[in-house]
Amino acid sequence: MFAKNNIRAQEKLKMVIQMSESPKVLKLKDMINYQKDSVVSRTIIDKETGTVTLFAFDKGQGLSEHTAPYDAMVYVMDGEVEITISGKPYHLKEEDMIVMPANEPHALKALSKFKMLLVMVRD
Repeated sequence: MFAKNNIRAQEKLKMVIQMSESPKVLKLKDMINYQKDSVVSRTIIDKETGTVTLFAFDKGQGLSEHTAPYDAMVYVMDGEVEITISGKPYHLKEEDMIVMPANEPHALKALSKFKMLLVMVRD
């Protein structure tokens, strides 16, 4: 297990280094793919002050209710999702965005296959 985690850490570091070495124009939707019955994630930036992560959810997949100590912004790149924040549901589709405030319980469920960009601000 250590070797597998170490390889993932190396791949993650390589991605972050490549992103910061030289500017590149990228298509976010093409940087992550759907997998049947799964949630896939790919970290693009991982800094002390925050992270930027891509997610691809198969239809019906989701994240159970949880809290985070930081504000988080979700930008929907493809598909539809229901995000519940402090018990209130929000229906988002492609090109919609929402901010989930720090320490507020939130959950999400993919209404269709969907991709999102999650920006977590730690400061």
